[in-house]
Amino acid sequence: MMHTDDMIRDVVSGVLVVDKPVGMTSHQVVQVIRRGTGIRRAGHTGTLDPRASGVLVVLIGPAVRLSEWVSASDKRYMATIRLGSATDTYDAEGRTTAEAPWEDITEEEFERILQKFVGEIEQVPPPYSAVRVKGKRAYDLARKGKPVNLEPRKIKVYSLELLEWAPPEVVVDVHCSSGTYVRSLAHDIGRELGCGAHLVGLRRTQSGRFTLRDAVPLRRLEEAFRRGEWYRYLIPAAEALTEWPMVELDPDQVELVRHGHRIKPPNGEEFEDGQMVRALTEQGDLVAVMTYRADTGELQPRKVFFAS
Repeated sequence: MMHTDDMIRDVVSGVLVVDKPVGMTSHQVVQVIRRGTGIRRAGHTGTLDPRASGVLVVLIGPAVRLSEWVSASDKRYMATIRLGSATDTYDAEGRTTAEAPWEDITEEEFERILQKFVGEIEQVPPPYSAVRVKGKRAYDLARKGKPVNLEPRKIKVYSLELLEWAPPEVVVDVHCSSGTYVRSLAHDIGRELGCGAHLVGLRRTQSGRFTLRDAVPLRRLEEAFRRGEWYRYLIPAAEALTEWPMVELDPDQVELVRHGHRIKPPNGEEFEDGQMVRALTEQGDLVAVMTYRADTGELQPRKVFFAS
């Protein structure tokens, strides 16, 4: 006979938002969650560097299938940048490659340079990064002393705001698209200023709709695993994509969608062609991710989640 905990684990689907401590990899955090929940299907939605702390969104159970959309969400960081020296890793781990005086740089000049990096820009990832070059990780090549030629990629920086001016260290709020390297941003700002710069601290304050206010410190989550109370930190899968419109399905429509059928929007709603929509049961469970087709006025299932 199946134990109640096992039965619950079989149907658990949702989000755990963790405040990752400095010194752990994102993968190590996922391993802690797998062990603590007893659920193998778990994955994060965007690597946070071991030296960085803050919001790490972990999807568990069937919710892992939302990863492609949740991973693409915008991010927000509090970045501490040190002026006066550049490093080969673009952070404090690396070897200093250039030094220059920073004392003459004013707060006004720094803010003016910051604004040059707002908008859609091309960014070259750091040589010590997980980007693949001809099948090899860039950091593996860099560690072996091999040249790393990374292609620039288009990213979006929505805003850069100076939070603290205490040179040679400055703290900047960075709101950017997924795939942005804040280390590269620090390096490029230093180059533009002419004094060099590198990242010395990074805290992710937001990932998609989840902020530090939603996040539970990993230590507290581990205590909840021991006490068997971790479920209270579980956020419903449907909340991972609250920026998308939502439709509520009656039991007949749930049955149709479960079997892959298209349906008309329940209340005659119209959406933009190709718009992604969350379909929920009357109880608020995520049934499916659907796409609106303007030519037929129907919602087409993209991924179905609700199987009971």
